[in-house]
Amino acid sequence: MPKRRRNSPPKAAASRKAVPVTPAWVLTTGAEDTFARIAEALERLAPRALAPPRFTAADAFSWQPDGRQLVPVPKVNRVEMSLLKGIDRMRDVLVENTERFARGLPANNALLWGARGMGKSSLVKGVHAEINAAQHGRKGRGKDHDGLLKLVEIHREDIESLPDLMMLIRGAPYRFIVFCDDLSFEAEDTSYKSLKAMLEGGIEGRPDNVVFYATSNRRHLMAREMVDNERSTAINPGEAVEEKVSLSDRFGLWLGFHRCSQDEFLAMVDGYVAHFRIVHPPEDIRREALEWATTRGARSGRVAWQYVQDLAGRLGVRLTEANCE
Repeated sequence: MPKRRRNSPPKAAASRKAVPVTPAWVLTTGAEDTFARIAEALERLAPRALAPPRFTAADAFSWQPDGRQLVPVPKVNRVEMSLLKGIDRMRDVLVENTERFARGLPANNALLWGARGMGKSSLVKGVHAEINAAQHGRKGRGKDHDGLLKLVEIHREDIESLPDLMMLIRGAPYRFIVFCDDLSFEAEDTSYKSLKAMLEGGIEGRPDNVVFYATSNRRHLMAREMVDNERSTAINPGEAVEEKVSLSDRFGLWLGFHRCSQDEFLAMVDGYVAHFRIVHPPEDIRREALEWATTRGARSGRVAWQYVQDLAGRLGVRLTEANCE
């Protein structure tokens, strides 16, 4: 009987080409270098740690959302409170509300709405200065910026960054008036929801050391055509309009500014002329001021100031505080 022939084992393993083995120390060193380069790249890409705001640098700041910074404003463009004519009731209400807030008592957010050029933003800035001056018991604080009441201006297009601003000033040992001038919203603009959450809604809500003042030409902050469009296209028109209009309800104070009378307009002009000591015949001032207002189709504090600037320029008078002393 023939013997079975044994199959010899495959020689594939023996025929494979030997692979050189990389020493462990080489692999370790390469990995460390790679990780180091990755870490350096991430450090370059990561935003730098922001320094805490220097609240003692000024009484007023401008909010810059790109860098999440509060930029000090050394000199605020203000008008003396005594020069704001025809708005006595609104002035008294806002002063009282701000005084309570400065003392740590409950205070309302305020919406100053109405006619253009009637001193809405000037009143906010003037009230801030007057309250701080009263706290220190003197007018003009020079370089002393350790007051408790700070004014922070936020621009209309930066409203969506309000939560970042609130996070920055929440818990600070100061009280803040966050101020937005000429606040309004157009169609397809949803940033008003950030403002609604900050004013009254949200989990955290408005910080105790913050009050929000805004000026607008619109009572409900929305364009008329925007509200009408919501009413005509929505499945439930009432709810759609309510969503838009409810923003103004978050302001506890509504202060309306209306067109001034002729006598109030002339009183504004006379106040500026006396304040800056401009010498000119009163009858000429009255005639020129009324003609100036007629050519612009409006009587307001802004128009009065524009006439006074023109008058001072013609007479060679500089409108500086040195003239007032």
